Formats: sequence, C-alpha cells, structure tokens
Amino acid sequence: MALNSNEYPDKSINKFESMLKTDDVYFFDAEDFEEIIHHYLNNGKISLGKKAIQIGLEQHPNALEIKLLRVEVLVFEDRYEDAGKLLDELQNIDSNNEEIYIQRANIQSKQDNHYEAVSLLMEALHISEDSFDIHSLLGMEYLFLDDFEKAKRSFMKCVEFDDRDYSSLYNVVYCFEFLEDFNGAVYYLNDYLERNPYCEVAWHQLGKMYYTMDMYDEALTAFDFAIISDDSFIGAYFEKGKVLEKMGRYNDAIENYEITISIEDPTSHAYLRIGRCHEKLGNDDLAKYYYYNTVHEDPLLDKGWLAITDFHYKLENYEKALYYINKAINIDGENPLYWKKCAKIYFALDNFDEADFAYKQAVDLGNYEQDTWQNWADVLKNVGDYGSSIQVLVQGIEFYPESADLLYKLAGLYLKNNEIPNAKEKLSQAMQLDIDKFQLFEAEFPEFGEIKWLQKLVSEIKKTST
Repeated sequence: MALNSNEYPDKSINKFESMLKTDDVYFFDAEDFEEIIHHYLNNGKISLGKKAIQIGLEQHPNALEIKLLRVEVLVFEDRYEDAGKLLDELQNIDSNNEEIYIQRANIQSKQDNHYEAVSLLMEALHISEDSFDIHSLLGMEYLFLDDFEKAKRSFMKCVEFDDRDYSSLYNVVYCFEFLEDFNGAVYYLNDYLERNPYCEVAWHQLGKMYYTMDMYDEALTAFDFAIISDDSFIGAYFEKGKVLEKMGRYNDAIENYEITISIEDPTSHAYLRIGRCHEKLGNDDLAKYYYYNTVHEDPLLDKGWLAITDFHYKLENYEKALYYINKAINIDGENPLYWKKCAKIYFALDNFDEADFAYKQAVDLGNYEQDTWQNWADVLKNVGDYGSSIQVLVQGIEFYPESADLLYKLAGLYLKNNEIPNAKEKLSQAMQLDIDKFQLFEAEFPEFGEIKWLQKLVSEIKKTST
C-alpha cells in the first residue's frame, strides 16, 4: 500500500531535504509540494520555501495552489507589482478562486489601503464555500479601520464556525472592551459558556470583565471556574490574585501568585505583586526580598525599580532610594517616570539643583502630569528663583488651564516676584474656578494674608458665588 505523504509530512520534508543535499531528483506530487512549502513558510524558512516553490513549479508548471504560494512569498517580500501580474494570470485561469481575492486583499492591506482590502475580501466571501478564514481577515481589516463594531461581528462569525477559535474569541472581547460595552461582553461570554461550560479561556475573559466593572465577587467566581476547567491555567491564578488584592485579602492573593510560580518559571510580575502584598501587610523584609527578585528577574521592568525605590522612599531611606533610581536611569535614561521619581528624592534631600535638572529631564521626555509642574515650581521657589518657577507654572497651565491649584500657586509667585497685576489676574481666575481652594494659597503664602486688595477680592468673589 502506497503511503500518502500528506499523512506523514515529515517523510516528504526529509525526502525533499535529502534531494537538496544530493544531485538526485525526486518526484513529488503537487499536494506534497504544498505541504513542504507550507512547512517552510510557517517556520520562517523563506529561502527553503522559495526553493520548494521553484522545484514544485518545474515538476507541476500548471499547479494553481503552488503559484498562489509563490504570490504569498512575493507579497511577503513587498514585490507587489510582480505578485499582481501573477494574480492576473491566475485569474484568467480560474476567476472564481477566492484565494486570488484574498491575496489581492493582502497586497492592499500591506499598502494601508484597508477599504480596498475589505472590498476584495467581500468578493472572496461571495464565492467561498469555507468563509472562516475570510471572516478572520475581515475582522483584522476592520480593526485597522477602527471599525470595532464590524470587527466584532466578523470575529463572532469565526467563533460560530469554531468554538475553539480562541484567537477570535479574544478579539471579540477586545472589541467589546474598546467600545466600552462591558455588559455586552458579559452577556456574550455567558452565552458562549452555556455552550462551552468548561472553556477556561472564556471564564478567564469573563473574570477580567467583572474585574473591570468592579464586580469582584463575580470575578472571583469566574476565575475559580477557569481554574476548575484547567488547574494549570497560570493567567487565572494571577488575575484571581489581583482581585483578592483589590479586596484587601493580601495573604490569599500571595497564595495565588505563588501558585503561578510553582507551575512555571517565576516571573518578575509575580514577584512584584507578592512584594506589594507583603508591603501592605507590613512585612517589610519579605517585601524587600521580592522587590529585589523582581529587578533581578527582569532588570528592564520599570515598575520593579519604582517599587523598590518607593519602598525605601516611604521609609525615608532617601540615599538608598536615590541609589536604586539611579540604577534604573542607567538602564533606561529615556524613562520619564524614573526622572520624576529621581527629582522627588533629590527634593527630599534638599538637593534642589539636581531636582531641577531631573524635573526638566522628565518634562523633556514627555511627562506633563499636573503634579510634575507643581513640584518643579516648588523646587525653584525653594532656591528663590521665582522667575523660573513662574515660567514652569505658565507651561503647566497650558496643559491644565482649569487647574485652580496651579493658578493659586502662580498668583503667589507673582506676588513674590512683585508682579501685582499678574497676581491679581491669576487670583481672580483661581477663585472663580474654586474659591474653597483659596485655603491652599493661604497655607503656602501666609505672608500675603493681610493685603487689603486681596481681602477685598476674596470678599467680592464669595458674595458672587453665594
């Protein structure tokens, strides 16, 4: 009985590679070549795939499927014109082959012509008997177009074809999330679980939805069912730990994080979570141990360095905090969060020049948070550089024009710098935004409390606001 090489793909591949090493020429049928080519392309061995296509077409010059695989390689190599010409030839031979439309759509997609790609895929859909892959490709094109509603429907059709198509299931949930339709996601997943009650992936996604909706008890139940369905599902244990953390059940959370470590190699994220739980429980030595393990496991994880820095900062070990944040900056000097943390530590150490430099680095690298501008202005105020402090706040107010906090601080600095008209203008704006926050101004600039025009302005604003 002759062996069907498609049942034993390794046999065909071994035979093909043996042929390449010798001068012998072996004959393969067209289906064998398709199997061999798919093997090489799927494993990223493009040159061997191209060699198999070449020999395949020498032995089977009219093999449509092999020619389509050649188109696939041409598209991969961005040789769109050559691919288009070959597709034109193939369409003259078989105008009802959906793969031709799929490859044309692929070319358009790679050139960012996603509407054209959708149109071609719709044509493929009209002539296809098996539309599963086409719906999946349509879903991806709709994602490129930010049409999450249509993308969701396409991926739903994929799940209808195959309940175990978890990639499409993830994409359906992703679309619900992006549309902020969390109730819709919960309904869809519960409906899916009616048909597939032991699907750990669906339970896991349902738990994440409940977590997002702050429904922690329901999230715990969902993650428990995911674990019942697959007791080695690391993601379910990890997400369950996050829920327990939110609920203040830190010891239970630690237990779940430790299970993830026992199942597979430890991860920096698990160490970090365990460290945070121990810190919340007041187990400082254990917290420190796990934080150190976090940065040892992944030296590039910024959250790990920030956690160990914050740990020492909280204990007022500012020199140690500075040591660790500088280690982080040496690893990634382009991280604005590192520089912002560095600035806070220098400020705590009364090293205002270095704090000023660090805040400038943070802003230059794109950190425009409100407290960054406030704290940087405080640094400059502490060294008596009121002009520079004013400039910093003016920049900050461009980002936060409705911030009474920044306006009160700016008004006080204008007074410090003897710029009375500017101070009056900013005080008036700040009071109209939030008169109650005037107490922040009084606390920071008590020396101006007896100014007559200021008392009059406060009185007028309070009258108009009542």
